[in-house]
Amino acid sequence: MATAETTEVFDCTRDEFFALISDYEKYSDFLTEVSECRVVETDGNRKLVEYSVNVVKSFKYKLWMHEEAPNRIYWSLDSGDLFKVSNGSWDLEDEAGKTRATYKVEAKFKGFVPGPIAKTLVNVNLPNMMSAYHKRVKEVYGR
Repeated sequence: MATAETTEVFDCTRDEFFALISDYEKYSDFLTEVSECRVVETDGNRKLVEYSVNVVKSFKYKLWMHEEAPNRIYWSLDSGDLFKVSNGSWDLEDEAGKTRATYKVEAKFKGFVPGPIAKTLVNVNLPNMMSAYHKRVKEVYGR
């Protein structure tokens, strides 16, 4: 299984960052690999979200997003044509009016993907994704 983890401090409050990361349908506005993202079902604090992504080729998958505002979002795979397993989380802490966000993901791909390649697929986009979230905070909150 390929895993990745990173922690970043974002220049917005925890409530603001939670609002940004839980606005799934806006992901295609700032995450370049996401061509579409939509909520297909809501069940209490869980949302079934369908992602259409383009990484080498196009894939679709659905994740159950569990929201524990404003501290945490965690997810697990429902279905899709890319992953056997896709679990992860955002854990958010207040840090003097800013947000310390820890992002974790673990993935196992369908079909044979050698371990080093799977790890690269999970890790290589992480800095770009974090950069996109920092840019989004500036766009939305002006900071």
